[in-house]
Amino acid sequence: MRFFSIVLALLMPLAAASAEPLSGNKPAGPGQPLAPPRAVVELYTSQGCSLCPPADALLKKLSTDPSIIALSFPVDYWNYLGWKDTFASPRNSERQRNYARARGDGAIYTPQAIVNGEVHVNGASEGEIEKAIETTAATAGPQHIPVRFWQERNTLNFALGGEEKGHAPREATIWLGVVQTSGSVDIKAGENQGKTLTYANIVRELTPIGIWKGQPMQVQLPRAALMQAEVQKIVVLLQEDRSGPIIGGTLAGLW
Repeated sequence: MRFFSIVLALLMPLAAASAEPLSGNKPAGPGQPLAPPRAVVELYTSQGCSLCPPADALLKKLSTDPSIIALSFPVDYWNYLGWKDTFASPRNSERQRNYARARGDGAIYTPQAIVNGEVHVNGASEGEIEKAIETTAATAGPQHIPVRFWQERNTLNFALGGEEKGHAPREATIWLGVVQTSGSVDIKAGENQGKTLTYANIVRELTPIGIWKGQPMQVQLPRAALMQAEVQKIVVLLQEDRSGPIIGGTLAGLW
């Protein structure tokens, strides 16, 4: 996809002009801020994994909950089993591996749900996901640093709030991604042969675009940079280091 090259090229000159600190600890933007989501759930899944369809169905259910940023990250390492995942990206597989390295447990599997960047659980277990949301809430979750997104004519804007009161200064990676709201695939080979699988909030591209250093800041992008026929949403994640706790985030429509 052209997303990576276009966004990175645009952000290089935009960084100094548009990623400007704002006063106060609340992000700018029109209107009253909505209640922040309480969790980011990343599902690492594959069309070639026989255990994944129940997890995909659960992710679809979670995607209807406004308090959860639910994202599908299709991986490519099961392609050798006889079916090439049509949504998979090696970048998704690498993100999952980076999480395992950061945790130090080496746990890489499908369906794997990673909650708030901290805890991994069985992606088909709603109870385990909810428990992980509760156990990580004190240190992680998008409710910690507010992130706002809005559109003005041909400009996409998002703003990040400042460091939490009383928290030691920290840095975090700003991730920007484009998301396909849904997609269905007829599987013609492999472990899921004969099934039609439906996916929700498929991450098509996700790239780091800058570093947040505890100060409120705003980023602007030309709308044309992210508008593509197959994507309908934008996601912004604020993550300590590159594979640590997620402390801010938003998922919003582009249309």
